[in-house]
Amino acid sequence: MTDCQRLTTSAGRFASPPSVSFTMPSPHPADAALLLKDGSLFHGRALGRKGHAVGEVVFNTAMTGYQEVLTDPSYAGQIVAFTFPHIGNVGTNDEDPEAATPVARGLVVRADPTLPSNFRALQALDAWLDAHGLVGIAGIDTRRLTRHLRDQGAQTAGIVAASDLTPSNLQAAIEVLRAEVLAAPDMEGLDLAAGVTCRQRYAWDEGLWRLGEGFAAGSGDGAHVVAIDYGAKRNILRHLAERGFRVTVVPASTSSAEIMALAPDGIFLSNGPGDPAATGVYAVPVIQDLLQTGKPLFGICLGHQLLGLALGGRTVKMPFGHHGANHPVKDLATGKVEITSQNHGFAVEAESLPKGVAVSHLSLFDGTVEGLVVEGRPAFSVQYHPEAAPGPQDSAYLFDRFDALLRPQASKTR
Repeated sequence: MTDCQRLTTSAGRFASPPSVSFTMPSPHPADAALLLKDGSLFHGRALGRKGHAVGEVVFNTAMTGYQEVLTDPSYAGQIVAFTFPHIGNVGTNDEDPEAATPVARGLVVRADPTLPSNFRALQALDAWLDAHGLVGIAGIDTRRLTRHLRDQGAQTAGIVAASDLTPSNLQAAIEVLRAEVLAAPDMEGLDLAAGVTCRQRYAWDEGLWRLGEGFAAGSGDGAHVVAIDYGAKRNILRHLAERGFRVTVVPASTSSAEIMALAPDGIFLSNGPGDPAATGVYAVPVIQDLLQTGKPLFGICLGHQLLGLALGGRTVKMPFGHHGANHPVKDLATGKVEITSQNHGFAVEAESLPKGVAVSHLSLFDGTVEGLVVEGRPAFSVQYHPEAAPGPQDSAYLFDRFDALLRPQASKTR
Protein backbone atom coordinates (compact mmCIF):
# COMPACT_ATOMS: atom_id res chain seq x y z
CA MET A 1 0.00 0.00 0.00
CA THR A 2 1.47 3.35 -1.00
CA ASP A 3 1.24 6.46 1.09
CA CYS A 4 -1.10 8.04 -1.45
CA GLN A 5 -3.24 5.01 -2.23
CA ARG A 6 -6.41 4.57 -0.26
CA LEU A 7 -8.19 1.38 0.66
CA THR A 8 -11.07 0.99 -1.74
CA THR A 9 -14.43 1.55 -0.09
CA SER A 10 -16.80 -1.34 -0.52
CA ALA A 11 -20.15 -0.53 -2.11
CA GLY A 12 -22.74 0.58 0.40
CA ARG A 13 -20.32 0.89 3.29
CA PHE A 14 -21.53 4.37 4.11
CA ALA A 15 -25.03 4.05 2.71
CA SER A 16 -26.48 4.01 6.24
CA PRO A 17 -24.02 5.76 8.57
CA PRO A 18 -24.10 4.85 12.24
CA SER A 19 -25.99 7.02 14.67
CA VAL A 20 -23.74 9.92 15.60
CA SER A 21 -24.30 12.63 18.19
CA PHE A 22 -22.62 16.01 18.07
CA THR A 23 -21.94 18.60 20.73
CA MET A 24 -21.56 22.24 19.89
CA PRO A 25 -18.14 23.59 20.92
CA SER A 26 -18.13 26.52 23.29
CA PRO A 27 -18.11 29.86 21.47
CA HIS A 28 -14.57 31.04 20.89
CA PRO A 29 -13.48 34.48 21.99
CA ALA A 30 -11.64 36.72 19.55
CA ASP A 31 -8.59 34.46 19.68
CA ALA A 32 -7.40 34.36 16.09
CA ALA A 33 -6.08 36.69 13.42
CA LEU A 34 -5.51 36.61 9.66
CA LEU A 35 -2.57 38.69 8.42
CA LEU A 36 -1.91 39.40 4.74
CA LYS A 37 1.51 40.13 3.29
CA ASP A 38 0.47 43.69 2.47
CA GLY A 39 -0.25 44.27 6.17
CA SER A 40 -4.04 43.88 6.11
CA LEU A 41 -5.21 42.40 9.40
CA PHE A 42 -8.47 40.61 10.27
CA HIS A 43 -9.46 39.50 13.78
CA GLY A 44 -11.69 36.49 14.36
CA ARG A 45 -12.29 33.28 16.27
CA ALA A 46 -10.20 30.11 16.22
CA LEU A 47 -11.56 27.16 14.24
CA GLY A 48 -10.01 23.71 14.04
CA ARG A 49 -6.42 23.08 15.11
CA LYS A 50 -4.82 25.69 17.35
CA GLY A 51 -1.56 27.03 16.01
CA HIS A 52 -0.47 29.02 12.99
CA ALA A 53 -0.39 28.47 9.23
CA VAL A 54 1.13 30.36 6.30
CA GLY A 55 0.17 30.07 2.64
CA GLU A 56 -1.28 31.90 -0.35
CA VAL A 57 -4.79 33.05 0.54
CA VAL A 58 -7.39 32.67 -2.25
CA PHE A 59 -11.15 33.07 -2.24
CA ASN A 60 -13.51 30.30 -3.32
CA THR A 61 -17.10 31.04 -4.40
CA ALA A 62 -18.53 27.52 -3.97
CA MET A 63 -21.56 27.23 -1.68
CA THR A 64 -21.13 23.48 -1.09
CA GLY A 65 -18.37 20.90 -1.29
CA TYR A 66 -16.06 22.43 1.30
CA GLN A 67 -14.69 19.03 2.28
CA GLU A 68 -13.81 18.22 -1.33
CA VAL A 69 -12.19 21.65 -1.68
CA LEU A 70 -10.05 21.35 1.45
CA THR A 71 -8.83 17.88 0.41
CA ASP A 72 -8.15 18.76 -3.23
CA PRO A 73 -4.36 18.40 -3.70
CA SER A 74 -4.47 21.40 -6.02
CA TYR A 75 -4.86 23.58 -2.90
CA ALA A 76 -1.43 22.61 -1.56
CA GLY A 77 0.21 25.64 0.00
CA GLN A 78 -2.98 27.71 0.07
CA ILE A 79 -5.37 29.13 2.64
CA VAL A 80 -8.96 28.91 1.36
CA ALA A 81 -11.36 31.75 2.13
CA PHE A 82 -14.98 30.90 1.29
CA THR A 83 -17.20 33.73 0.09
CA PHE A 84 -20.36 31.83 1.07
CA PRO A 85 -20.97 32.73 4.73
CA HIS A 86 -22.36 29.40 6.00
CA ILE A 87 -19.67 26.75 5.62
CA GLY A 88 -19.56 23.53 7.64
CA ASN A 89 -23.23 23.15 8.47
CA VAL A 90 -23.60 19.69 6.93
CA GLY A 91 -20.57 18.36 8.79
CA THR A 92 -18.03 15.96 7.31
CA ASN A 93 -17.96 12.30 6.32
CA ASP A 94 -15.53 9.64 5.14
CA GLU A 95 -16.74 9.52 1.53
CA ASP A 96 -16.20 13.05 0.23
CA PRO A 97 -12.43 13.64 0.71
CA GLU A 98 -10.48 13.91 -2.52
CA ALA A 99 -7.22 12.77 -0.90
CA ALA A 100 -6.27 10.81 2.18
CA THR A 101 -4.71 13.85 3.86
CA PRO A 102 -5.64 17.51 3.27
CA VAL A 103 -2.77 19.61 1.98
CA ALA A 104 -4.47 23.01 2.16
CA ARG A 105 -2.85 25.23 4.78
CA GLY A 106 -5.93 26.75 6.38
CA LEU A 107 -9.56 27.87 6.22
CA VAL A 108 -11.29 31.25 6.47
CA VAL A 109 -15.08 31.54 6.96
CA ARG A 110 -17.61 34.18 7.93
CA ALA A 111 -19.85 32.34 10.39
CA ASP A 112 -19.09 29.71 13.00
CA PRO A 113 -20.33 26.33 11.70
CA THR A 114 -23.56 25.12 13.28
CA LEU A 115 -24.19 21.60 14.48
CA PRO A 116 -24.03 19.20 11.51
CA SER A 117 -27.38 18.75 9.79
CA ASN A 118 -27.04 15.91 7.28
CA PHE A 119 -27.73 12.18 7.41
CA ARG A 120 -24.22 11.43 6.09
CA ALA A 121 -22.40 13.50 8.71
CA LEU A 122 -19.93 11.63 10.90
CA GLN A 123 -17.97 14.54 12.38
CA ALA A 124 -18.38 18.27 12.86
CA LEU A 125 -16.18 20.51 10.70
CA ASP A 126 -14.37 22.00 13.70
CA ALA A 127 -13.39 18.53 14.96
CA TRP A 128 -12.48 17.34 11.45
CA LEU A 129 -10.19 20.34 10.93
CA ASP A 130 -8.52 19.68 14.26
CA ALA A 131 -8.06 15.98 13.47
CA HIS A 132 -6.35 16.83 10.17
CA GLY A 133 -4.18 19.62 11.54
CA LEU A 134 -5.91 22.45 9.67
CA VAL A 135 -5.90 25.89 11.26
CA GLY A 136 -9.00 28.00 10.65
CA ILE A 137 -10.50 31.35 11.49
CA ALA A 138 -14.18 32.30 11.64
CA GLY A 139 -16.02 35.53 12.25
CA ILE A 140 -14.23 37.83 9.81
CA ASP A 141 -15.75 39.96 7.06
CA THR A 142 -15.13 37.65 4.12
CA ARG A 143 -16.76 40.11 1.70
CA ARG A 144 -14.17 42.71 2.62
CA LEU A 145 -11.39 40.12 2.29
CA THR A 146 -12.68 38.96 -1.11
CA ARG A 147 -12.88 42.51 -2.45
CA HIS A 148 -9.35 43.13 -1.22
CA LEU A 149 -7.98 40.00 -2.93
CA ARG A 150 -9.92 40.84 -6.07
CA ASP A 151 -8.34 44.29 -6.21
CA GLN A 152 -4.87 43.56 -4.82
CA GLY A 153 -4.47 39.95 -5.94
CA ALA A 154 -3.95 36.65 -4.14
CA GLN A 155 -1.03 36.91 -1.74
CA THR A 156 0.79 35.17 1.06
CA ALA A 157 -0.99 35.31 4.38
CA GLY A 158 -0.95 33.69 7.79
CA ILE A 159 -3.42 32.58 10.44
CA VAL A 160 -2.65 32.50 14.14
CA ALA A 161 -5.21 30.77 16.35
CA ALA A 162 -4.52 29.89 19.97
CA SER A 163 -6.55 29.33 23.10
CA ASP A 164 -4.21 31.49 25.16
CA LEU A 165 -4.30 34.61 23.00
CA THR A 166 -5.34 37.68 24.95
CA PRO A 167 -5.35 41.38 24.07
CA SER A 168 -2.01 41.64 25.86
CA ASN A 169 -0.14 38.97 23.89
CA LEU A 170 -2.08 38.99 20.61
CA GLN A 171 0.10 41.69 19.09
CA ALA A 172 3.27 39.77 19.91
CA ALA A 173 1.83 36.66 18.23
CA ILE A 174 0.92 38.72 15.16
CA GLU A 175 4.45 40.09 14.89
CA VAL A 176 5.87 36.55 14.94
CA LEU A 177 3.36 35.62 12.23
CA ARG A 178 4.31 38.69 10.20
CA ALA A 179 7.93 37.54 10.05
CA GLU A 180 6.81 34.11 8.82
CA VAL A 181 4.54 35.61 6.16
CA LEU A 182 7.24 37.93 4.83
CA ALA A 183 9.75 35.06 4.71
CA ALA A 184 7.42 32.64 2.89
CA PRO A 185 7.99 32.16 -0.86
CA ASP A 186 5.43 33.33 -3.39
CA MET A 187 3.57 30.74 -5.47
CA GLU A 188 5.46 31.59 -8.66
CA GLY A 189 8.38 29.26 -9.13
CA LEU A 190 7.13 26.58 -6.74
CA ASP A 191 6.92 22.93 -7.83
CA LEU A 192 4.31 21.64 -5.38
CA ALA A 193 3.33 18.59 -7.43
CA ALA A 194 6.40 16.74 -6.18
CA GLY A 195 5.05 16.99 -2.63
CA VAL A 196 1.57 15.61 -3.33
CA THR A 197 2.17 12.94 -5.97
CA CYS A 198 2.14 9.26 -5.07
CA ARG A 199 5.46 7.60 -4.28
CA GLN A 200 4.96 4.46 -6.35
CA ARG A 201 2.73 3.04 -9.05
CA TYR A 202 -0.69 1.60 -8.15
CA ALA A 203 -3.93 0.46 -9.76
CA TRP A 204 -7.26 2.25 -9.23
CA ASP A 205 -10.58 0.41 -9.68
CA GLU A 206 -13.17 2.40 -7.70
CA GLY A 207 -16.06 3.96 -9.64
CA LEU A 208 -18.52 6.74 -8.82
CA TRP A 209 -20.62 7.09 -5.66
CA ARG A 210 -24.38 6.55 -5.70
CA LEU A 211 -26.88 7.36 -2.99
CA GLY A 212 -27.70 4.25 -0.98
CA GLU A 213 -25.05 2.21 -2.74
CA GLY A 214 -21.69 3.82 -2.02
CA PHE A 215 -18.82 3.44 -4.46
CA ALA A 216 -19.17 0.92 -7.26
CA ALA A 217 -16.23 -1.06 -8.54
CA GLY A 218 -15.08 -0.40 -12.08
CA SER A 219 -15.07 -3.33 -14.49
CA GLY A 220 -11.50 -2.73 -15.65
CA ASP A 221 -12.21 -4.52 -18.94
CA GLY A 222 -11.76 -1.49 -21.17
CA ALA A 223 -8.79 0.52 -22.38
CA HIS A 224 -5.66 0.79 -20.25
CA VAL A 225 -5.11 4.38 -19.06
CA VAL A 226 -1.92 5.50 -17.36
CA ALA A 227 -2.68 8.51 -15.16
CA ILE A 228 0.27 10.73 -14.26
CA ASP A 229 -0.36 11.93 -10.72
CA TYR A 230 0.54 15.59 -10.24
CA GLY A 231 -1.96 15.74 -7.35
CA ALA A 232 -4.88 13.73 -8.71
CA LYS A 233 -8.33 14.01 -7.16
CA ARG A 234 -10.04 10.71 -6.38
CA ASN A 235 -13.19 11.58 -8.31
CA ILE A 236 -11.20 12.05 -11.51
CA LEU A 237 -9.86 8.52 -11.15
CA ARG A 238 -13.38 7.31 -10.37
CA HIS A 239 -14.68 8.78 -13.64
CA LEU A 240 -11.98 6.89 -15.52
CA ALA A 241 -12.77 3.62 -13.72
CA GLU A 242 -16.52 4.20 -14.15
CA ARG A 243 -16.08 3.96 -17.91
CA GLY A 244 -14.44 0.56 -17.60
CA PHE A 245 -10.86 1.76 -18.02
CA ARG A 246 -8.08 -0.19 -16.40
CA VAL A 247 -6.33 2.64 -14.56
CA THR A 248 -2.68 2.66 -13.52
CA VAL A 249 -1.54 5.71 -11.54
CA VAL A 250 2.14 6.67 -11.68
CA PRO A 251 4.21 9.32 -9.86
CA ALA A 252 4.77 12.72 -11.45
CA SER A 253 8.46 12.00 -12.07
CA THR A 254 7.85 8.81 -14.09
CA SER A 255 9.76 8.79 -17.38
CA SER A 256 8.12 8.37 -20.77
CA ALA A 257 9.97 5.06 -21.25
CA GLU A 258 8.55 3.72 -17.98
CA ILE A 259 5.06 4.84 -18.97
CA MET A 260 5.24 3.25 -22.42
CA ALA A 261 6.56 0.05 -20.88
CA LEU A 262 3.15 -0.29 -19.21
CA ALA A 263 1.58 -0.56 -22.69
CA PRO A 264 -1.08 2.14 -22.21
CA ASP A 265 -3.89 2.77 -24.66
CA GLY A 266 -4.03 6.38 -23.47
CA ILE A 267 -2.43 8.87 -21.11
CA PHE A 268 -4.14 11.07 -18.53
CA LEU A 269 -2.48 14.20 -17.06
CA SER A 270 -3.98 15.02 -13.67
CA ASN A 271 -4.69 18.20 -11.79
CA GLY A 272 -2.22 19.48 -9.22
CA PRO A 273 -0.84 22.51 -7.35
CA GLY A 274 1.90 25.07 -7.87
CA ASP A 275 3.53 26.82 -10.79
CA PRO A 276 3.24 24.73 -13.98
CA ALA A 277 6.50 26.16 -15.30
CA ALA A 278 8.33 24.78 -12.26
CA THR A 279 6.72 21.34 -12.53
CA GLY A 280 7.26 21.50 -16.27
CA VAL A 281 11.03 21.29 -15.85
CA TYR A 282 10.69 17.51 -15.56
CA ALA A 283 7.10 16.97 -16.74
CA VAL A 284 7.19 18.74 -20.12
CA PRO A 285 9.88 16.56 -21.77
CA VAL A 286 7.90 13.46 -20.75
CA ILE A 287 4.67 14.86 -22.20
CA GLN A 288 6.44 15.82 -25.43
CA ASP A 289 7.68 12.25 -25.80
CA LEU A 290 4.19 10.88 -25.13
CA LEU A 291 2.67 13.17 -27.75
CA GLN A 292 5.00 11.66 -30.34
CA THR A 293 3.60 8.17 -29.67
CA GLY A 294 0.20 9.13 -31.05
CA LYS A 295 -1.57 7.76 -27.97
CA PRO A 296 -4.74 9.64 -26.90
CA LEU A 297 -3.96 12.18 -24.19
CA PHE A 298 -6.33 14.06 -21.87
CA GLY A 299 -5.27 16.72 -19.35
CA ILE A 300 -7.14 18.50 -16.56
CA CYS A 301 -6.11 21.65 -14.65
CA LEU A 302 -2.33 21.44 -14.08
CA GLY A 303 -2.29 18.68 -16.69
CA HIS A 304 -3.86 21.16 -19.12
CA GLN A 305 -1.23 23.78 -18.34
CA LEU A 306 1.61 21.27 -18.71
CA LEU A 307 0.21 20.17 -22.07
CA GLY A 308 0.16 23.81 -23.14
CA LEU A 309 3.82 24.17 -22.17
CA ALA A 310 4.74 20.93 -23.93
CA LEU A 311 3.14 22.24 -27.11
CA GLY A 312 5.23 25.41 -27.00
CA GLY A 313 2.96 27.78 -25.11
CA ARG A 314 3.52 29.81 -21.95
CA THR A 315 1.70 30.03 -18.63
CA VAL A 316 1.12 33.17 -16.57
CA LYS A 317 0.18 33.85 -12.95
CA MET A 318 -3.38 35.17 -12.67
CA PRO A 319 -4.20 38.10 -10.36
CA PHE A 320 -6.47 36.03 -8.10
CA GLY A 321 -7.21 32.88 -10.07
CA HIS A 322 -10.41 30.91 -10.53
CA HIS A 323 -11.69 29.08 -7.45
CA GLY A 324 -15.32 28.01 -7.24
CA ALA A 325 -18.12 25.89 -8.64
CA ASN A 326 -20.03 28.48 -10.67
CA HIS A 327 -17.68 29.50 -13.49
CA PRO A 328 -19.24 29.80 -16.98
CA VAL A 329 -17.16 28.35 -19.81
CA LYS A 330 -18.03 28.41 -23.52
CA ASP A 331 -17.32 25.42 -25.75
CA LEU A 332 -16.23 27.12 -28.98
CA ALA A 333 -17.08 24.07 -31.11
CA THR A 334 -20.72 23.81 -30.03
CA GLY A 335 -21.45 27.27 -28.64
CA LYS A 336 -22.76 25.71 -25.45
CA VAL A 337 -22.02 27.22 -22.05
CA GLU A 338 -21.05 24.94 -19.17
CA ILE A 339 -21.11 25.90 -15.50
CA THR A 340 -17.85 24.52 -14.14
CA SER A 341 -15.85 23.84 -11.01
CA GLN A 342 -12.41 25.47 -11.05
CA ASN A 343 -9.29 25.81 -8.98
CA HIS A 344 -6.22 27.36 -10.55
CA GLY A 345 -3.99 30.38 -10.14
CA PHE A 346 -2.14 30.06 -13.46
CA ALA A 347 -3.40 30.07 -17.03
CA VAL A 348 -2.15 29.21 -20.50
CA GLU A 349 -1.44 32.36 -22.49
CA ALA A 350 -3.49 32.18 -25.72
CA GLU A 351 -1.10 34.39 -27.71
CA SER A 352 1.79 32.01 -27.01
CA LEU A 353 0.19 28.93 -28.58
CA PRO A 354 1.77 27.80 -31.84
CA LYS A 355 0.02 26.95 -35.08
CA GLY A 356 -1.78 23.63 -34.88
CA VAL A 357 -2.93 24.15 -31.29
CA ALA A 358 -6.46 25.53 -30.99
CA VAL A 359 -8.32 27.01 -28.04
CA SER A 360 -11.46 24.90 -27.53
CA HIS A 361 -13.01 26.57 -24.46
CA LEU A 362 -12.99 30.10 -23.06
CA SER A 363 -13.88 31.57 -19.67
CA LEU A 364 -16.86 33.90 -19.87
CA PHE A 365 -15.59 35.67 -16.76
CA ASP A 366 -12.29 36.96 -18.12
CA GLY A 367 -11.67 35.31 -21.51
CA THR A 368 -8.82 33.10 -20.33
CA VAL A 369 -8.05 29.79 -22.05
CA GLU A 370 -10.14 26.94 -20.63
CA GLY A 371 -9.40 24.20 -23.15
CA LEU A 372 -7.00 23.09 -25.87
CA VAL A 373 -7.11 20.68 -28.79
CA VAL A 374 -4.15 19.56 -30.88
CA GLU A 375 -4.98 19.51 -34.56
CA GLY A 376 -4.28 16.15 -36.18
CA ARG A 377 -3.55 14.41 -32.87
CA PRO A 378 -5.83 12.74 -30.30
CA ALA A 379 -4.86 15.17 -27.52
CA PHE A 380 -6.98 17.68 -25.65
CA SER A 381 -7.24 19.33 -22.25
CA VAL A 382 -9.41 21.57 -20.10
CA GLN A 383 -8.51 24.00 -17.34
CA TYR A 384 -11.58 23.27 -15.23
CA HIS A 385 -12.72 20.16 -13.31
CA PRO A 386 -15.24 17.96 -15.17
CA GLU A 387 -15.23 15.34 -12.40
CA ALA A 388 -17.76 17.40 -10.38
CA ALA A 389 -16.35 17.12 -6.88
CA PRO A 390 -17.85 19.44 -5.94
CA GLY A 391 -20.29 19.86 -8.85
CA PRO A 392 -21.75 20.84 -11.22
CA GLN A 393 -21.80 17.91 -13.64
CA ASP A 394 -22.12 19.80 -16.95
CA SER A 395 -18.71 18.71 -18.20
CA ALA A 396 -18.69 14.96 -17.53
CA TYR A 397 -19.00 14.43 -21.30
CA LEU A 398 -15.26 15.11 -21.58
CA PHE A 399 -14.52 11.68 -20.10
CA ASP A 400 -16.76 10.19 -22.79
CA ARG A 401 -14.77 12.11 -25.41
CA PHE A 402 -11.60 10.54 -24.06
CA ASP A 403 -13.30 7.14 -24.13
CA ALA A 404 -14.18 7.60 -27.82
CA LEU A 405 -10.53 8.33 -28.62
CA LEU A 406 -9.39 5.28 -26.69
CA ARG A 407 -11.66 2.68 -28.27
CA PRO A 408 -9.66 2.30 -31.52
CA GLN A 409 -6.44 2.11 -29.49
CA ALA A 410 -7.82 -0.57 -27.19
CA SER A 411 -9.00 -2.71 -30.12
CA LYS A 412 -5.47 -2.68 -31.57
CA THR A 413 -4.00 -4.19 -28.39
CA ARG A 414 -6.43 -7.10 -28.28
